[in-house]
Amino acid sequence: MATDLIEIDPEQPAPEAIERAAMHLRRGDVVAIPTEALYMLVADPLNLNAVGRVFTAKGREIHRSLPLLISGVFMAESMAKELSTRFHLLARHFWPGPLTIIVPASANVPLKVTGNTGRLAMRQSRSRVAQALLDWLDQPLIATSANISGQPTCRSGIEVFGTMDGRVDLVLDGGACTGSGATTVDITEPYWKVIREGSVSEKEIADCLKGR
Repeated sequence: MATDLIEIDPEQPAPEAIERAAMHLRRGDVVAIPTEALYMLVADPLNLNAVGRVFTAKGREIHRSLPLLISGVFMAESMAKELSTRFHLLARHFWPGPLTIIVPASANVPLKVTGNTGRLAMRQSRSRVAQALLDWLDQPLIATSANISGQPTCRSGIEVFGTMDGRVDLVLDGGACTGSGATTVDITEPYWKVIREGSVSEKEIADCLKGR
C-alpha cells in the first residue's frame, strides 16, 4: 500500500485534511497524526481489522494493550466499566493533557484492544488535530506511538513517513513535535501506580489525589 502525506497546521488544521483523515479511519485505515508531544498512529478501536492493522504496522506483540484518545469524560464513560472518584479527580485536573489513565474496560471494548487484560488506557489530548478527528467521528481512537516497536518514536511527519511508508495509509504532517510524552497511571487496583513517567510527575498525581 502507498502512504499519502498531507501537510497541515497543527494549531489550525484544515477541515479538508481532517475530513480526509476521518474518511480513512472510517474505512479501517491507520493514520499518523501530530499531538502535543509525539506523533501517534490512530485507528478505529471498534473495527477489529483496523486494530489488527495497528499491531502489524508497529510489529507490536498482540498481548500489549492499545491506548485510546477520547474527547472527554462523557466519552470515557462509554468505554469504561466504571469510573472511580480517583479517575474524576485526575481527569478534572490534568485533562486535556499528557496523562493517560488506566481503568477497567467496558464490554464495548474489544478484548484485543486491552491486550486481553480487561483494562483500558485513555487520554484526552490537547492536540487540535486529535480533537478535530474525535469531534468529526464522534468516537474514541486508538492512539499509540508512531514507530516500529522497540525503536524511537517519530517526532516529525517526514520521519514518520520515512519509517512507516507502506505500513500506514496517511500521514498528517504538522512539522516537529517536542516533549517527553504522556505519563501513564494505573488506577484499577486499590493502590494506584505510575506505569510510565512523562510530562506529569508522580508527585503531581499524588498531590492531586490528596486534594492539594
